[in-house]
Amino acid sequence: MRFSAKSSALWRQVIVKTGLTLGVVSAVGLSAAIARAEERPSWLSYASSVSPAAPFGQPRAAAAAAKHDADDVDTEHIFGFSMGSDIGKAGEVELEVENIGRFGKRFGSYFGGGTLAQMKFVLTDRFRVAPGVSFGTNQISDIPGMANNHRSAFAGASMEFRYKVLDRNEMPFGLTVHAAPGWSRVDDATGIDQLSYGSEFAALIDKELIEDRLFGTINFWFSAGSARDLANSWTHASDFAVHTALSYKVNSDLIIGGEARYVRAYHGASLDNLAGNALFIGPTFSVHLAKNIGLSGTWSTQVAGKAINDHNRYDLEHFERHEALLRLNYLF
Repeated sequence: MRFSAKSSALWRQVIVKTGLTLGVVSAVGLSAAIARAEERPSWLSYASSVSPAAPFGQPRAAAAAAKHDADDVDTEHIFGFSMGSDIGKAGEVELEVENIGRFGKRFGSYFGGGTLAQMKFVLTDRFRVAPGVSFGTNQISDIPGMANNHRSAFAGASMEFRYKVLDRNEMPFGLTVHAAPGWSRVDDATGIDQLSYGSEFAALIDKELIEDRLFGTINFWFSAGSARDLANSWTHASDFAVHTALSYKVNSDLIIGGEARYVRAYHGASLDNLAGNALFIGPTFSVHLAKNIGLSGTWSTQVAGKAINDHNRYDLEHFERHEALLRLNYLF
């Protein structure tokens, strides 16, 4: 079919105008998508719940990274005392203030509190370091075997290391290993001056059970330390714990769940002689307060336990009846 010069000119004008219109529409759509993506801080949650399919031939790791950027949740602090395998992205710097309260012995009045302030530096997508300082508070009255003590003091310092062995976006589950050596000048249970050195180690495993909705974790913790009191007498102790928790994403700002922790206390630094055990259960929450600010926590109650050579229910010699945690995070 042949066209006249006038018809050809008319079609050229239609094509040009159509191209300009499509270009404007595409630019507006792209700008809107970028604006929506920037509304959510990446460290807590992401707005989209659908991950686009990877182009043919795209490596699995790249596809997983695209999914992570699109619809993932940072699982580190959504489980209460338990922790997820996420450590942040390379280059991120985060301030964390963690407050722990311990309430209730069998007799008298007891409160023990601790605050740990850390600066977290994510050196690579797999490795993070976090130096920290801690402070302690004790309010103890009329408890057999404990001196009355009402005191707040600088407690000590620690250095945390975390390495992500498996990324849960690339593998069936996530795995991060944790190590944190520390030094303290105050006994956290009694508030009495003592010199102590110790370390804790953990394997943090988590999995996304329902995409962008339900998350689960299991932790294995081991800690050991040696302490010297004012009489220069050394004592050694260790603990082993298993944590498990589930958390459900209600919306982009709120995650709620439940946690169970089983803890065993030992005399000796190598899990030598069992001293007592306790099972704690409680609800958990994680909420987005403002841009780059998150609040998370839990209240745990000892529902079962026993100290060795004690016929009473619960182990209130090595543990408390209730334990609470409130954690604030600020991502720079």
